[in-house]
Amino acid sequence: MKRRGEHFVRKTVCAAALAAVCTAWLAGCHGREGIRPFEMPESFDETRDYEITFWAKNDTNKTQTAIYEQAIADFEELYPNITVNLRLYTDYGKIYNDVITNIATDTTPNVCITYPDHIATYLTGAGNVVCLDGLAADAEYGFGGDRVKFDAPAFDELIPDFLDECRIEGQLYALPYMRSTEACYVNKTYVEALGYTLPDVLTWDFVWEVSEAAMAQDADGNYLVNGQKVMIPFLYKSTDNMMIQMLRQKGAGYSTDAGEVRLFNDTTRALLSDIAGHAATGAFSTFKISGYPANFLNAGQCIFAVDSTAGATWMGTDAPLLDISEDKLVQFETAVMAVPQFDTEHPRMISQGPSVCVFNKRDPQEVMASWLFAQYLLTDEVQIAYAQTEGYVPVTYKALNSAAYQEYLAAGGQDDGLHYDVKIKASKLLLDHVDDTFVTPVFVGSASLRDAAGQLVENTVKAVRRGQPLEDPDIDAMYGEISSLYRLDQIGAQRNRMSAGEEELGGLPGVSVIMLTALAAAWAVILAYAAVQFAKRKGNRH
Repeated sequence: MKRRGEHFVRKTVCAAALAAVCTAWLAGCHGREGIRPFEMPESFDETRDYEITFWAKNDTNKTQTAIYEQAIADFEELYPNITVNLRLYTDYGKIYNDVITNIATDTTPNVCITYPDHIATYLTGAGNVVCLDGLAADAEYGFGGDRVKFDAPAFDELIPDFLDECRIEGQLYALPYMRSTEACYVNKTYVEALGYTLPDVLTWDFVWEVSEAAMAQDADGNYLVNGQKVMIPFLYKSTDNMMIQMLRQKGAGYSTDAGEVRLFNDTTRALLSDIAGHAATGAFSTFKISGYPANFLNAGQCIFAVDSTAGATWMGTDAPLLDISEDKLVQFETAVMAVPQFDTEHPRMISQGPSVCVFNKRDPQEVMASWLFAQYLLTDEVQIAYAQTEGYVPVTYKALNSAAYQEYLAAGGQDDGLHYDVKIKASKLLLDHVDDTFVTPVFVGSASLRDAAGQLVENTVKAVRRGQPLEDPDIDAMYGEISSLYRLDQIGAQRNRMSAGEEELGGLPGVSVIMLTALAAAWAVILAYAAVQFAKRKGNRH
């Protein structure tokens, strides 16, 4: 009897200890155990050696890789006590997934190229990402600081619109690295062959009309405009951007700054119905369904290809980065235009592009080393070199107004490499329309909402291709399925839980609050069970 009682006590104690360990681990979610919100030290200790990791993205572009490597080498020459280890990814989604995985094991990178939507998710474990307001404003180590060893831009030399994109609920959690927008790359030769003249500003009506006209075929099934068996007149790379921009142009809801989902509205319904009609004729398709727009454009199988300005070197007859064989290439004149608009007097186009965040670590000095490197990425040398690889735009007035960058823009068309005309036209497109760009609100769940917006378009195209109806009840059903798939109905509730949790448990994220509550309940059950068993044994002894 004594052995059974001891065994029971041991089991109870072990279970309680396990619950206590789990509770302590989750409580450390505010930063893992031992990690407090970053507090800036009085100075950077240069007598110590630091090793930091930098996760970056490139599109298998060796030039971009070389720029990262050169930036690291130049930085390490200035700060020989800091070693920067580069890890390259080909997809922002993979960076996002790896960061989420590594948060739990305290193995996040020190510096990471990412998007504000992703950072909002990283922040659900409060303390994971460093708020940069204090660092940026510091007179010694901030923007243009006295003790910074390189020619960093001053605070007022960063383009305010780009810097504001990196603020989440008013606080700066990232630095803009590069900026781009979407462009419509147009086969002007085919547009004119169909009897049309490109307007100064593309409209949705114009694009749809030309696209439908391009569907005409001869008796053998060849399309008249290109003489081929394949023609998808209008191809869109990122359908999330497509839906978001259409809604903004219409002045319709998408989301509020507070994170309220407004995507599923009557304007969205009308837009999907319109898209469905053109998808049904074959005049419209998407990257996920049909393939990369640049490949179809360059093969003479597409007329309007929408992609980022950061993809300009893949677009056009003389593109430096062709993904099709020479024998499939078709000669045509490429026009670079803003995405189609509903109101040509008030164009609206999305601003996008990578940002850089700094992750919190147990050692504030390590964070300081990371901050210095992140800031180095904003120097003219890095900004101009990277912007020249694609249709990117530097994020500082300092780089934009430099003689080197202005000479680069002025030399557009002189060659099909560094000065490829389509690439430079894409950069100028954004420079001419900075005031017409917008960003979407960033909050926990905003990345999922963006995915949902694109999925509406993808599902619509798939449905009509399969011959499925798309009446109002079908769209309602799709709204429900996508809302459930991306858990959009939980975004508001999650935010409310997080707010309540921050008030009640000193800033713990909502997920931790919920799990701590569950563990507390489990603890209570364990103790109650122990009490009952003890009473039974005591009764048996009497």
